[in-house]
Order: sequence, then structure tokens, then C-alpha cells
Amino acid sequence: MRGSVLISGASVAGPALACWLGRCGFEVTVVEIAPALRSGGAAVDFRGDLHLAVLERMGVLADLQEVRTGGSPMTFVDERERPLLELPAEFAGGALEVLRGDLARVLHAHSADVAEYVFGDHVVDLRDTPDGVEVTFASGANRLFDLVIGADGVHSGVRRLAFGPEELFISHLGYYVATWDLPRYRELPPGSVGHNQPGRFISVGADRRDPGRAGAFAIFKSPRLDYDRHDVVRQRALIAQAFAGVGWEAPRLLAGLESADDLFFDSINRVDVESWSRGRIALLGDAACGATLGGMGTGAAVIAAYVLAGELVAANGDHRAAFARYEAKVRPYAQACQGGGGRTGKFLAPGRFGARARNAMLGNGFLLRQMLKMGEDLSTGIDLPDYDLTFVTGSGA
Repeated sequence: MRGSVLISGASVAGPALACWLGRCGFEVTVVEIAPALRSGGAAVDFRGDLHLAVLERMGVLADLQEVRTGGSPMTFVDERERPLLELPAEFAGGALEVLRGDLARVLHAHSADVAEYVFGDHVVDLRDTPDGVEVTFASGANRLFDLVIGADGVHSGVRRLAFGPEELFISHLGYYVATWDLPRYRELPPGSVGHNQPGRFISVGADRRDPGRAGAFAIFKSPRLDYDRHDVVRQRALIAQAFAGVGWEAPRLLAGLESADDLFFDSINRVDVESWSRGRIALLGDAACGATLGGMGTGAAVIAAYVLAGELVAANGDHRAAFARYEAKVRPYAQACQGGGGRTGKFLAPGRFGARARNAMLGNGFLLRQMLKMGEDLSTGIDLPDYDLTFVTGSGA
């Protein structure tokens, strides 16, 4: 056994890391605050050969291809639903698009036999000692781990406990985003159809899992808002206020907010942490270098998990060297990807003249192809070592 590792977060980065480390002989525990795997969520994508190569090395690519969505075309319309701009499936879907819930399920299935999963609990205290990290959980349990990895997202609890309060690391990028589900009340084209008003965008798309359901997506420009991230009633009110007076399908979509049981609401923000590790504790994925939307965070998280696992194996117990090499290799790539988060709000919810310019530019086939190529080029901006991640006999892999 190479040592014990606690991973906080069972979304994408955490299970990806658990998959590698568990197979290579580490004793891995994954703790997740949610009571079970989260089955909902919007589609996420992987772009370019590099992302697909890492998924194939992990052994999950074939399973993900079986549940691929085929991409999500987007149609922008005016108030009378006359098309203003149509974007192809690959614009948002990349080389491989899957629903976030399907991705979580596949990653969990490939790591559950080599890692312990603890749902409905979370870390409330960390003490980094010479012998390991003493961890206290909300359940009252106390355990000692050789290493702790915070893979618990933009609002990481591990980062808060070990590195400092959230406001030190998160920058508001000027927009808020929301998604929720509602009954399907009309026929919908493939992908999504949406409407712009200056600084606002709202859309609806068919639910691929349930023909009787639909999914709403909204984004609006706003300075930082004061609200409790766990106060769903307040979040619903903020969304309704932001889209008051918007025509098209907005009133019907907002009405669906009241019965939605899977509302996601957050600012579009950027995470910047000066160093991704402190002692025996390190950060991974969005907790280290995230962007709420548009930062290719899913692909970057899978890449980062592979590099962190590879460096921990190569370091043969020297976690400080492993963490330093992991960060040196991944940080420039992750920050380049992260830059897309600052452009997403301006693209989807521009001002009046910005919307006209966007529609004209992307209505040009040549310019659209160039933009797609830029996204693919960005996804290849890292040279991945060929780590010797040899599976340990008896690991169950």
C-alpha cells in the first residue's frame, strides 16, 4: 500500500483521481456532502484528442461514448421565435458531450471497487501534522490520512479550512447563471433555443433523459449580489427579478422555478490560489483553478487528476515533490482554459450592439470554424508525461 488519501468531492476531479490512485495501490477514501451521486446537471464536454486520450487511458472512454449526447446545437431567436443565429452541435459539445450525471456515474463505477465512498458527510476540520492529516467529519468521525486532496469545486470546503476564506480566492466576473428543470410544455428542437435581451439570456431545451421534462438555462449581467448560497427561495427571487419584463418564453420558464427541485444558481467567477498545496493538503480541479462556466473545467479536471496521480506515484512517497511537479505542469494549462470563463457571459448575454456583432460574426461559416479550431487548440496546450500507472495486483481493477 502506497499510503492513505482522502479526496473531498465526488463530482469529476475526485472520482477521476480516485480511479488512478486506487488502481495504483493507494488506500483511497472519497467523501461527498451530497447524500448520493448527483444525477442531474447540464451537459459537459471534452475537446480535442488530448482529453479523449486521457479518458481512454483511464478506461472510461467507451462507456462515455455509449451515453454521449451527440452535442447541443443552439438557436438564438427574437421574441417571435424567428431564428437570429444557429450554432452547430460541436460548438458547445466539443469532441464528446455527456450529461454531468452520466459522467459522475461512469467515473464512480470505475473507481468504486478501488476506493471507499462516503456520502452525506464532509470535512469540518483539518490538522496537518508530521504523521499525517487529522480529519474531523461533520458526522463526528475522526480519521488520520497521509494526504488530503480538495476536489470539492469552486466553493471548496477543504480550501477554506486549509488555505483561508473564500473571498481571498474568488473573483466575480460580472454575471450570474442558473439552470433548473420543469415540465416539458411544448415541442422543442434538438439542443436548445434561447432569447437575448441586453445583458440577459434565457433558453430551454428538451431533457434527454425524460421526454416529459425540459431544462431551462439563464444568465444575466449583475454586480455581486448578497445572498445565501443555500437559500433557494432568495435565489428564485433574484432570477425572477433579473428577467422581469423579458418576453418570448421567459414568463413560462420562470413559472417553472417554483416547482424545480434541482435549481443551480451561482455567479460566474474565477478561482486563483497562489499555491495549490500546503503541507500534506493539495487542491485539484475547480478548487485550485476554476471558472464557473466556459473554462473547459471538466476536461482540465480530468487532465489534472491524471498528472497528480502520476506525480504521486513517481515521487514514491515524497508528496512535496509530487505536489510541486503537478502544479508546475498543470497550472499554465489550467489558467489558459480558465480564461474562457471571463468571455462566456459577454458571449451569451451581451449588450444590444454586442448581440448583433456576435450574430453577424458567427453567422459567417469561416469565422465559426476558426473559433471552433481555437477551442481545440487550447485543449492541447499541455505535454502529458507517459506515467507508469501500473495497476497493482489485487486492486480489483
